Amino acid sequence: MVSKTIGCGFDSYHPCKLDIKEPMAKFKLFSYAKESYDELLHKVSWPTWSELQSSAIVVSIASLIIAFVVYLMDISFSSLLKGFYTWL
Repeated sequence: MVSKTIGCGFDSYHPCKLDIKEPMAKFKLFSYAKESYDELLHKVSWPTWSELQSSAIVVSIASLIIAFVVYLMDISFSSLLKGFYTWL
C-alpha cells in the first residue's frame, strides 16, 4: 500500500506505515450484518398467510402445466423418432 499524504507533501514512493485494512474490514462486516438484520425485521414486507397460499397454488398449477407440456413434447418426439427409425 502506498501513501500519497506523508508529511506535508505528496510523496507516493513511501510505503504507508498504518495498516487499517483489518480493523475496518471487521467494522464493515459487523455494520453489514447489523443493517441486514434491521432490514430483514423492519423494512421487508412479508406476505400474509392467504397471499402465501395463493402464490403457492399459482406456482403449483404453473409447474403442472409446464410438466404436462414437456411430457407431450417427449411423447410426440418419441413417436416421431420411432416412426422414422422403423421407416429406415
